[in-house]
Amino acid sequence: MIRDRDGIYGAVFRNRVNHMHIEEVVCAPKSPWQNPYCERLVGSIRREGLDHVIVLNERHLQRILRSYFDYYLNARTHLSLDRNSPIARKVEPTCRGRIVAIPQVGGLHHRYRRAA
Repeated sequence: MIRDRDGIYGAVFRNRVNHMHIEEVVCAPKSPWQNPYCERLVGSIRREGLDHVIVLNERHLQRILRSYFDYYLNARTHLSLDRNSPIARKVEPTCRGRIVAIPQVGGLHHRYRRAA
């Protein structure tokens, strides 16, 4: 498991990881590039979601994150996936009607579909 040097990883956490026989690799201090996948995801969540709302409490944060993850997996385009989402979307024929916007993540983002 790769982790940073955050204070939340105290002795209790390290003991549990050790008892589960998981090898722990600690990143160098002030080196976010050593864990690029997590840093990229956390940055996307912050830039595309949390920077635009005031989080009221933990339950509100969980609702926002669930909505964002649904958007991220089902609607958000990814250049590395040829502008598709991780859960692939079908190409809808033009005969299905006009395009409508479906708000997601509290209206911060939209998914576009053809109206049936």
